[in-house]
Amino acid sequence: MILQLSPRLLSGLVLAWQTAVAVAEWPQGETVDAFIATEREIALKGVLANIGPNGTKVPGAAAGIVIASPSKTDPNYFYTWTRDAALTLKTLIDELEFGNTGLQVYIEDYIHAQAILQTVTNPSGGLLPSGAGLGEPKYNADGTRYNGNWGRPQRDGPALRSIAMIQYSNYLISKGETGKVKDVIWPVISNDLSYTGQYWNSTGFDLWEEVSGSSFFTTQNQYRALVDGTALAKTLGVSCTGCDQAPQVLCFLQTYWNGKYFTANINGNFGRNGVDANVMLGAISAFDVNAPCNSSTLQPCHSRMLSNFNVFVNTFRDPSLYPINAGVAPNRGVALGRYPEDTYYSGNPWYLITLGAAEFLYDAVAQWTVQGRIAIDATSLPFFRTLYPNATIATYDKRCKRSTAYRQILAAASAYADSFVAVAQAHTPADGSLAEQFLKTAPGTPISAAALTWSFASFVSMAHRRAGKFPPSWTTPATSALPATCAATSAKGSYAPATGAGAPDVPSVCTSTVLFRVNATTYYGENIYLTGNSSDLGAWDLGSAQPMQSSNYTSERPLWFAKLPLTAGETISYSYVREEDCGQPWIWEDRNRTLVVPACVEGGETEVLLETDEKWEGEVGRGGGC
Repeated sequence: MILQLSPRLLSGLVLAWQTAVAVAEWPQGETVDAFIATEREIALKGVLANIGPNGTKVPGAAAGIVIASPSKTDPNYFYTWTRDAALTLKTLIDELEFGNTGLQVYIEDYIHAQAILQTVTNPSGGLLPSGAGLGEPKYNADGTRYNGNWGRPQRDGPALRSIAMIQYSNYLISKGETGKVKDVIWPVISNDLSYTGQYWNSTGFDLWEEVSGSSFFTTQNQYRALVDGTALAKTLGVSCTGCDQAPQVLCFLQTYWNGKYFTANINGNFGRNGVDANVMLGAISAFDVNAPCNSSTLQPCHSRMLSNFNVFVNTFRDPSLYPINAGVAPNRGVALGRYPEDTYYSGNPWYLITLGAAEFLYDAVAQWTVQGRIAIDATSLPFFRTLYPNATIATYDKRCKRSTAYRQILAAASAYADSFVAVAQAHTPADGSLAEQFLKTAPGTPISAAALTWSFASFVSMAHRRAGKFPPSWTTPATSALPATCAATSAKGSYAPATGAGAPDVPSVCTSTVLFRVNATTYYGENIYLTGNSSDLGAWDLGSAQPMQSSNYTSERPLWFAKLPLTAGETISYSYVREEDCGQPWIWEDRNRTLVVPACVEGGETEVLLETDEKWEGEVGRGGGC
């Protein structure tokens, strides 16, 4: 069942928000209350307009496919991302549980679509035998593989998808549909949990799809997925492969703390200071209104999470970084971007991050309201002094002499949350459409992908939390217990097509992994592909060639690589090919190469059994100047 606060707690929370609104200085025009009431409906319609097959903004999208944005140029977001789709569906499932039963058809279509997508062989791999293909970040609007160069694999998608489907499964069980959950939905979830348990300790690209390493956002959602999966498996009387990894994932989550904030990405060379919205968005995903603030699940009200929030927001207060934030008072919201070193579209503020800050604060206020106290320590003190200058290291309890201060902190935090909504409001056009970003200089014009699904979904989710509507609890004292020793473990996954949900029954093939490496100097916009005579390499069809990655490319070693599972024992002929920009013809190497794929090793499907180390031979490319 969905959680609602008791009348007493809810009235206290609403009073805190009403107090906040009364003392805040809003921009001219609509109040934040009126803005949310209007924009929430626009945002929900915006989400549904971007879902196939009947989404008005996304003609051609398959049933249940969530398109990131209708935008097809500058940038082209007319694809479905596993992560974005799962976060969007999580919001729709919340909305369903709050009474909007008309959304159930979208959720059912989504489950069917995801069952099929799990079986689509892609540049990250296939479903069988190792589940590697589940880490593929995005697909075409019709559900076919996306074959372009991209940051892959991404480990957060399967975890987020399972979290959404588990919540829906629990909803169905409460309606007496346990059999449907067990036969139809659990097989889809089981694949994702197997992937999470097998690959949680493997590096991958972060939610911004730019750097490969270990990501706080990914780790936090992987932990929640395994905890949720354990509980659902117990209810269904089935086993959960990979769920036993949860304690070690939680242990690993603690290691992102650097003493002042959570370093968003570790185990890689990123050239960043680690301040990133990644962490705040992770806390929102892990939110449980009933979780204690000292929970090792790192809830929004956790002292370290509050410190992280303070560092993150204050980073963007710098007017030399974001001129649009010049002169804003320390206790007022500002426009927020991804991370201070961002250069994508010149590194502007994002609607979903600015709204995410509001949701984070509403979450924390709700948790303090449930607990009836606010504990301030040395770590969280700077955050609280932003809201309440007289704050000290102490516990403010609504039942003691500090009750007045307790209520004032709640009101100040609520006002702070509303002020972030007001920032988004100031840059929302009259029609209510929410793009991906808005300019960091006045007047803050919307920019990048228009009508971004994730932006709309973030608004709906924020509005839920402000209204005192919360998803079901998922934490318990047991789920927050850290193991005595952290260990870099993993569990071999078990995978099978979810045929009950509509997935095709794909065969299992014995494969061996080959790491292809080639030195090929390229210009910006040029890509290297691998093609060959085997079906795994596209049978010489460039439309099915394997994209290679350039994340390790340097001027000293212009390395392109691809780690591919290939049919074991085959002798293959292959060649590297250059994809040129501006519509220029592809350039083939002057020669074909051959190798024999090693025999498969039982239990070693993901281990590299053969490596190449080659150099491009043939004509080089030249930019087309478009």
